[in-house]
Amino acid sequence: MTPDPVMLAQMLGLLLVIGACAGVLAGLLGVGGGIVLVPAFFYAFQTLGYGGSQLMQMCLATSLATIIVTSLRSVQSHNKKGAVDWAILRGWGPGIAIGAVLGVLVASALQSEALQALFGILGIVIGAYLGLGRAEWRLGKAMPGGARRGVLSPLVGFMSVLMGIGGGSFGVPLMSLYNTPIHRAVATAAGFGVIIAVPSVLGFLFLQIAPENRPPLTVGAVNLVAFGVVIAMTMITTPWGVKLAHAMDPKPLKRVFAVFLTLVALNMLRKALGW
Repeated sequence: MTPDPVMLAQMLGLLLVIGACAGVLAGLLGVGGGIVLVPAFFYAFQTLGYGGSQLMQMCLATSLATIIVTSLRSVQSHNKKGAVDWAILRGWGPGIAIGAVLGVLVASALQSEALQALFGILGIVIGAYLGLGRAEWRLGKAMPGGARRGVLSPLVGFMSVLMGIGGGSFGVPLMSLYNTPIHRAVATAAGFGVIIAVPSVLGFLFLQIAPENRPPLTVGAVNLVAFGVVIAMTMITTPWGVKLAHAMDPKPLKRVFAVFLTLVALNMLRKALGW
């Protein structure tokens, strides 16, 4: 079926704005794009008339596809500065990948409403941590190994896929709580993002979406238009956010973003409950 030019033009307009905002926020606040992209894709696709029981799967899959590119660029950049902790990546990577694969299997089987509810609940948790968390909070002096790592590492991958996000939202707080310096935590979490996104996107490419429920140029659950436009825009606008971060104190803005994220998550939860 040939894509409708008017529909494509509307999609492009919405996605240009979404990608630009996601890039600025990522550079300014250091938050992963997925936490912004998933609800933005959800409202964009819904506004364009696409719905059905697999709407959230398309949002998660497309967000994770963008994370492959952004995380690889981030790891490369951080590694040049020697900031990536490869020992943590090697130790935690296999468990995170297993959790990501399990996340795809669960996400593929759930209705969109259930995934909306999960995004809402986990988004409220992340928003609360961003708004109320303290840099001095600690759970231990070093990243755990053994059984604790065996439980936590798949959990990071699993929850990240269910939200369509990379390694930052769960990985950075986790590493910070275990006494990893923040610059090293951010750099290493970018590696988590690659490990989460690659296997999950491969899985989502095989998920079948009904033709009437998917936007033009969708392969499996990944929308190629959204992927391409968002990647292009974030490459342009992320440096703008970085410059803004150096020109002003981002801490108050992080509190504002925490409130914004919490409101978005609550609205997603409201929609999931049919209110």
